[in-house]
Amino acid sequence: GRVVPVGHKPEGLAFDPATGLLAVGLTNPDGLALVDGDSGRTVRRIRLPESPRHLKLGAPGGPVLVPAERANEIAEVSLPQGRLRTARVGRFPHDAARARGRLFVGDEPGHTLSVVEDGRRIKALPAPRQPGGVGVTADRDHVGVVGVRARALEVFDTRTLKSVGKASVGIGPTHVAGAGGRFFVVDTRGDALLEVRLDPLRVHRRTHLGGAPYGIALDPERRRYWVTLTARNEVAELTDHRVLRRFPTVRQPNSVAVDPRSGRVFVASRRDGTLQFLDPPPCYGEGCGR
Repeated sequence: GRVVPVGHKPEGLAFDPATGLLAVGLTNPDGLALVDGDSGRTVRRIRLPESPRHLKLGAPGGPVLVPAERANEIAEVSLPQGRLRTARVGRFPHDAARARGRLFVGDEPGHTLSVVEDGRRIKALPAPRQPGGVGVTADRDHVGVVGVRARALEVFDTRTLKSVGKASVGIGPTHVAGAGGRFFVVDTRGDALLEVRLDPLRVHRRTHLGGAPYGIALDPERRRYWVTLTARNEVAELTDHRVLRRFPTVRQPNSVAVDPRSGRVFVASRRDGTLQFLDPPPCYGEGCGR
C-alpha cells in the first residue's frame, strides 16, 4: 500500500465515514492529526493535553474520543473543526467508548471504569485489574472492559451501569471491539482472537493468529476484522471464525482503522512515524464469502 509521513510515534487511529477524515494520535508535540482518508494529506493538527494511545469515534461526524493518560482527562474533539472539550476522569485513562450519551473510560492504574455524562464524571465503576481496551456492542446496550492483569473481560449494562458478568479471556488480553451482540478480544500473549458471547457470558470461539496480535478494527459493511500482528509487521483479515489473508505493513503496526465505505485499511507505524493506506484486492474462494 501507499505510505505517507504523519508525525512522531503515531498511535491510535479513528476513521470517520461522515467527513472522510482519519484521526491519528501523535507524540512530541502531543496532538491529533486529521488526515484526508483519500489523499493522505494532513488537513489539521490539534494540540492535546497529553499524547493518546487509543482513539475512538464517538459517532459518525464525531467527536473523536481521546484519553489523555498523564493528564487524567478524556477529550472530545469535534470534526472537522477540531474543537476540544475535556472532562476529568480517573487515574491514567487508557481507552474509551461512547454509548447512550455517556462516555465509558478505563482508568488503568485506578482499576475503575469512569462514566462521563454532560462533561462530568458521574460514577466510577470497579473494573477488572488494569483496565485496558474498552468497547461497546452495536446496539449500545453493553460496554466491555478488558482487565489486562486480571485477564478478564467484564461487561456492564450501559443503562443501569450494573455488571452483567466477567469472563476469563486468555493469558494476555489487550484490546476489545464490539460487533453485534458480541465482543472480540485480542489476546496478545496468547496469539489469538477470542469471540465472547453474552447469553450466557462466555468465550465462544478462539482463532489462532500468531505474531503478537494487538490493534483491532471492524469493517461492519463487509463483516471483516483487521488485527495487527506486531511481531511480524503484518495485518490479518478475518471473518468471525477464520483468518482469510495477511498483508505486510509498516514497522511496529500498533494501530489499525478501516474506511467502511471503501474497505480501505489504515495502519500506523509507531516506529517510523508513517501511515499506510492499504486497499485490499477482492478476496475470492470458499473462505471469502459474506
